[in-house]
Amino acid sequence: MEPGELREPREPGRGAEPAAAPCWEETKTFYENLAPKKKPKSPKPQNAVTIAVSSRALFRMDEEQRIYAEQGVEEYVRYQLEHENEPFSPGPAFPFVKALEAVNRRLRELYPDSEDIFDIVLVTNNHAQVGVRLINSINHYDLFIERFCMTGGNSPICYLKAYHTNLYLSADAEKVREAIDEGIAAATIFSPSRDVAVSQSQLRVAFDGDAVLFSDESERIVKAHGLDRFFEHEKAHENKPLAQGPLKGFLEALGRLQKKFYSKGLRLECPIRTYLVTARSAASSGARALKTLRSWGLETDEALFLAGAPKGPLLEKIRPHIFFDDQMFHVAGAQEMGTVAAHVPYGVAQTPQQTAPMKQAPPGAQ
Repeated sequence: MEPGELREPREPGRGAEPAAAPCWEETKTFYENLAPKKKPKSPKPQNAVTIAVSSRALFRMDEEQRIYAEQGVEEYVRYQLEHENEPFSPGPAFPFVKALEAVNRRLRELYPDSEDIFDIVLVTNNHAQVGVRLINSINHYDLFIERFCMTGGNSPICYLKAYHTNLYLSADAEKVREAIDEGIAAATIFSPSRDVAVSQSQLRVAFDGDAVLFSDESERIVKAHGLDRFFEHEKAHENKPLAQGPLKGFLEALGRLQKKFYSKGLRLECPIRTYLVTARSAASSGARALKTLRSWGLETDEALFLAGAPKGPLLEKIRPHIFFDDQMFHVAGAQEMGTVAAHVPYGVAQTPQQTAPMKQAPPGAQ
């Protein structure tokens, strides 16, 4: 008899008494041992830090976009079905997602029953029949993404609040602007110009200050009155907290998870590290930024005040998994140095060129 095999009861009168029927707990254990090992259970959305990622942010889909643009949606769908067993190549958000999962593993070790972890949702306007290729790609890379939102050509933005989304990343600038208008932290993610190795064990997230963590109040003064007036204003209002910007809530969510490590005495070994990378100068305007974070009960692990110097070289040293900025020239500078950068379309710095509608993207291009 094979190990674990259920024994057939003997017929009456043939040696031994019939074997007692196995109890429910024994039977349950037997069948659980036969089943494949399960991945961790998905947390309830309201308990987790939910990161919504579009398919083109997570994977590279350049060829699929070309087919859609040149041959239309039916040929696009046909191509996806014919290639559904070929995994997509990793896209710009892929290292970020892998780092989120690394943090989750550490959290589950420390808090096995807690649902206060990252929950990743794939959000796409792809048609459902394309989903098999996305599922195959996710399984190929052993990603833990159980929640899908596939809207069949419609905008997925209306579903983000239902998922309790803390951050939405997409390659479609128009959809990102829709999310920002709905009060959801969102950014358009861009691939770097060259590949740079990032940490496999520590999630690193870098933020610009004004119009990202903070409101665009100070940038409006610079635009309207120049730097001298800006410095005077910041000095006079040093103890008045800035209003919150679109990504303040995401920094808050990161801080909540960091504190779970701090409470275990792991501040120095925390697998989440945050950075403030701002064009502000420390002496003339840096204090207000730091005091604003303090007033919110938040902090960043590092604060870099560049006084107008380029951000790219510093980001190259930090090697964040993602850097958020509201100005495209900072995003471009980060890309050139190998950083995955994300544009936050918020505030006075947005020019007509940056906010002009993009050409309609194919289903799944978000």
